[in-house]
Amino acid sequence: MSEINEVKKRINGVAATQKITNALYLISSAKVRRAREELGKTAPYFLGIRKEIKSVFKTIGHIDSVYVYPENDHMESAPCGYLVVTADRGLAGAYNHNVYKRVENELRGRNGSKLFVVGGSGREYLASKGYDVVNSFDFEALRPTLADSRKMADMLLDGFARGDYSKLFIIYTDMADGATVVKSTRILPFHTAEFTDEKDKIREEFEFVPSREVVLENLVPSYVCGYVYSALVDSYCAEQNARLAAMKSACDNASEILSGLRLEYNHARQDRITTEIAEVSSGARFQRSNKK
Repeated sequence: MSEINEVKKRINGVAATQKITNALYLISSAKVRRAREELGKTAPYFLGIRKEIKSVFKTIGHIDSVYVYPENDHMESAPCGYLVVTADRGLAGAYNHNVYKRVENELRGRNGSKLFVVGGSGREYLASKGYDVVNSFDFEALRPTLADSRKMADMLLDGFARGDYSKLFIIYTDMADGATVVKSTRILPFHTAEFTDEKDKIREEFEFVPSREVVLENLVPSYVCGYVYSALVDSYCAEQNARLAAMKSACDNASEILSGLRLEYNHARQDRITTEIAEVSSGARFQRSNKK
């Protein structure tokens, strides 16, 4: 009897856990859909900003700006700033681990680089590994918003303007055609070649008021904000997708365990019934023999 009760408790425990993992699966599905919708609403604006920056670089001539890559680059080993997007919590498979691996690879030989980490889990882990994590940069990854993206962009640009780092990168998780890839993308300074080919450059004089440099400097904050927001949403979707996979795997495993436990329960119950029948039968035979 005690064995049956023990198996029954295990069945109830696994079934309760399966309900939780299934609920998390459904929640993650809804979050991915909502985040994608938000990104779709704002994407045209930020694509327009990129188009305007492209128009600046399409004109021939040197642009004297801190945001433009120097012609003679001697900054290969100089300190860099990294915006690293991680998750606030676990239960998302290898999502965080893959980001950490990319950070470790990127920062080899980049002594003095600063990390601006989104997500509590990533902040704690990377700080424990001795990386220079900026403590004042305290943002959650729970739900990306434009307001937070603007604050992040302002902090990143302030450090770039002060010369705290010579280049600014974003390390985030992208979902390209359903596949999850951890990317490291340079935001600043700009390479003009990334916006236009030599053949696309035109000699016609566009009128930039008051100058190309000022126009570019006014576009940069919106551009960086858009890039940050896009990276946050992509990472958020990838995180929820990883959580979907983890929760589905957990649900499937729970179903297998339940199947085995129910089989074990039925066997134990069958054994108990057989034993009881044998005892009753034995008792009946004993009673009959006494009457004789």
